Amino acid sequence: MQKRILRVNQLIQKELSQIVLKEVEFPSNLLVTITRVQTSSDLKEVKVYVSCLPDDEVSRVLQILGKLVYPLQKKLNKRLKMKPIPRIKFVQEFKTREAGRVEELLEEIKNNY
Repeated sequence: MQKRILRVNQLIQKELSQIVLKEVEFPSNLLVTITRVQTSSDLKEVKVYVSCLPDDEVSRVLQILGKLVYPLQKKLNKRLKMKPIPRIKFVQEFKTREAGRVEELLEEIKNNY
């Protein structure tokens, strides 16, 4: 079952990334990325982790995606050949921010030695 979940995650991330890229219009100064997806073990829900640049606009991006969740779900349902199709839930990605902070700290340590 775990192998299936991983494949479903990859498939949903790929398809939903393409849909969002082509279908959703964000303000021109934003770069939006679907960093990862996490499907529940019963395949009923999928958390779609979203990050954006600049970082302080992520709530705005989540609001835009939240308003479009039903049309996006409908397009995803048409593309996927599986049952059941998990319901989309967009959430903020914190791991990229954490990774960025780790990079800053490593750079700071490197410059001090």
